[in-house]
Amino acid sequence: MVDVLQAVVLGLIQGLTEFLPISSSAHLRIFPELFGWGDPGAAFTAVIQIGTELAVLIYFRKDILRIASMWLRSLVKPELRGHLDARMGWFIIVGSLPIVVLGVLLKDVIEQDFRNLYVIGVLLIVMGVVLGVADRFGETDKEIKQITLRDALLMGGAQALALVPGVSRSGATLSMGRALGYNREAATRYAFLLAIPAVVGAGLFELKDIGGQANSYGAVPTAVATVVSFVVGYAAIAWLLRYVSTRSYTPFVVYRIALGTATLLLLGAGVLTA
Repeated sequence: MVDVLQAVVLGLIQGLTEFLPISSSAHLRIFPELFGWGDPGAAFTAVIQIGTELAVLIYFRKDILRIASMWLRSLVKPELRGHLDARMGWFIIVGSLPIVVLGVLLKDVIEQDFRNLYVIGVLLIVMGVVLGVADRFGETDKEIKQITLRDALLMGGAQALALVPGVSRSGATLSMGRALGYNREAATRYAFLLAIPAVVGAGLFELKDIGGQANSYGAVPTAVATVVSFVVGYAAIAWLLRYVSTRSYTPFVVYRIALGTATLLLLGAGVLTA
């Protein structure tokens, strides 16, 4: 029962933080340690992200079906290959390659060295500053229909940095998108679409390791956390898209820096263990 209650809390944290540029994996590493629960493990973190990505699939189902349909049709009809949706299909595929390749090559490092709380605390601060600078000085005139292969690759490369907890998948992608001149809504929408193949793939890949890692939760708590993260995550998507249409990322920047600083101070005081 304790594991299930803990899983509910972790599912809430995942759902609330996955789509905000504040690093859900960092929160799932910091707060269990703060509560005395220990590290739930990289496999648990990857699998419950499937819940939030299912929320993306449902929320953006019309966009996904439209893009997938046009992309498939363009494979046999050359005249459709210049269509935005056909190109978007290729952009999402190409943009997903960096995180897939690095995720496989660096699997052991990700599950061990990269989960160090000192690394996470520093990256929360550094990437918070990067997001703030990109949002403050980036141009805001490009829309998602103007995306190019180069931009897709650059944003895909930025997303791959999120293999390290503390970076934030959405935060890194948004930072690159803003630096490339895309408005906040366009950068946010593309970040959601780009994350789908990587997160779903990582979650399915890690399913076999659930319960096998030290401090990892078993199948039932993991399933509970995944369902909770889906429900909360769906609400978070709708809120964030409304928010970024009129406001900046400044509150997230401030929060990242505050959380990173607090994490490092708690480590120094011995309250947290790296």
